[in-house]
Amino acid sequence: MDHHDKELLGREPLDDKELLARRFEADRGHLRAVAYRMLGSLGEAEDAVQEAWFKLSRSDISAVENLSGWLTTVVGRVCLDMLRSRGSRREDPLEYYVPDPVVRVVGGTDPEHAAELTESVGLALLVVLETLSPAERLAFVLHDMFAVSFDEIAQIVDRTPAATRQLASRARRRVQDATPAAGPDAHRQREIADAFLAASRGGDFEGLLAVLDPDVVLRADGGRTLAAVSKIVRGAEAVIAQALMYAKFKQAALPVVVNGAPAYLSVVDGRPAVLMSFTIAGDRIVGLEILADPERLATLDLSEEDLARAAY
Repeated sequence: MDHHDKELLGREPLDDKELLARRFEADRGHLRAVAYRMLGSLGEAEDAVQEAWFKLSRSDISAVENLSGWLTTVVGRVCLDMLRSRGSRREDPLEYYVPDPVVRVVGGTDPEHAAELTESVGLALLVVLETLSPAERLAFVLHDMFAVSFDEIAQIVDRTPAATRQLASRARRRVQDATPAAGPDAHRQREIADAFLAASRGGDFEGLLAVLDPDVVLRADGGRTLAAVSKIVRGAEAVIAQALMYAKFKQAALPVVVNGAPAYLSVVDGRPAVLMSFTIAGDRIVGLEILADPERLATLDLSEEDLARAAY
């Protein structure tokens, strides 16, 4: 049993249900972060964490020395099963999918769970993770992001540690090849996002060219309701030509932070209409993630007070 377990549980038995529940709650934020990186879905991440609780409550863990590690591998196994099931039934073209964003309002309080979920994981990285096989994603997330050993991961994917190491290595190369260079500080990133919004509202072609990387990629996801909106657009001039994509931002726009990156939420009749997030490298926008799916926008964790702060 690790020091944290001893400190929390004292001398009482580990199988005490109330004590177990408290111990699980202490790890919930960590487990949610693991599941979110594995699944890119807030709802599915919560389901995976809840399934881990069910497994904990039904298991004999008297011999478990590191409960946090045990729970991490349980969540990993649950997520692996969910990814495999999702792959067999998914109908939407994967390239159009924008993972669930974690949104907070600029100047608002930063909920603890939002910080846990989004630390070091932007939407652009989650998009890359979506391209990995379920086993590659598990190996990369658990080893590279949460320092789980290859011996432990091998038991989950039913492969040798050496084969599991290869899974992580392939995933790491894919991630590194697709990851943009580091961007400027948060203040400068917001300035660039503001400049893009001002130029798009004013129809300023040159202003847009000044902030867009020549190879910028726009990914739009309209979900089932607005499937015609879903597309990938590559290149600065092609992105600028998508005038209709930005039309709603000429109405009320709320500056927000999405997974640590600058973003804007258009608000129409008091409801979220389109969310646009920026990936910035150097001093240019290299990626635009646009979520226009009404079903998923309706689930954003924003209050009426937050939405009322949107300005023209």
